[in-house]
Amino acid sequence: MTDTPTTPAPEAVRAAVTRRITVVTAVHAPSARFLPDAYASLCAQRLPGDWEWEWVIQEDGTTDEVRPHVPDDARVSFGQGRPGGPGVARTIALARAAGAYVKVLDADDQLTPGALARDLAVLEADPAVGWTTSRVLDLLPDGSTAGFPGDPEDGPLERGAVLDHWKRNGFRAPVHPASLCIRRELLLALGGWMALPASEDTGLLLALDAVSRGWFCAEAGLLYRKWEGQVTGQASHVDPVEREARMAVAEARARALAGLTWAYPAGLGSAS
Repeated sequence: MTDTPTTPAPEAVRAAVTRRITVVTAVHAPSARFLPDAYASLCAQRLPGDWEWEWVIQEDGTTDEVRPHVPDDARVSFGQGRPGGPGVARTIALARAAGAYVKVLDADDQLTPGALARDLAVLEADPAVGWTTSRVLDLLPDGSTAGFPGDPEDGPLERGAVLDHWKRNGFRAPVHPASLCIRRELLLALGGWMALPASEDTGLLLALDAVSRGWFCAEAGLLYRKWEGQVTGQASHVDPVEREARMAVAEARARALAGLTWAYPAGLGSAS
């Protein structure tokens, strides 16, 4: 007797012929007007081989002000939920993320040409690298850009290097968390973004650094928009009492993770 061949489910067929990177964006009403620029930067990406992108947009709230700015594109999904900050929005958006890798793109920022392809090249070439970051340029209101000295060299970031630099330099990381691209399973294992009112992305960066090697791409991968309404420009963001608490819990989490025997990939042991 011969076995009767079975027809694979459509999802299995699709997975066999395409590979996907998920771009996750948290948005609130004031930043929604910048979504078309972010979308244009996504459409300009050229991915290798059979790779494709999907864009998962999650509103931090349930207003009627964001949806009109969401592109009508089958690759784009839009969700809403009760307000909890950008970290909550990004984390709950992971329920709709189908990609092997998750790329962060804030609603008011833009990817540079080739950014996704460079991330994929690193992560596909070395399974021991859990995440990538890249050089970031400020996008000023007049359309010009500005960079800053002090970026790492192009190449690997060993475990613990980010936390060490961050601690020695007044809680300033050597790389920008807004440019992160992360292996999906690693991001989920760490619980997504931290439950903080701000610096939730820095907290994730420090956690990633505690358990896995990263990579810094010296070519600019992100335009970080500077504008009057951005959250990091508000007075509450630099309140010294809250900032000290945010930094303390982010550091404590990273050090606790570094002290465990778990690492990515499994079996690397704790960082020295």
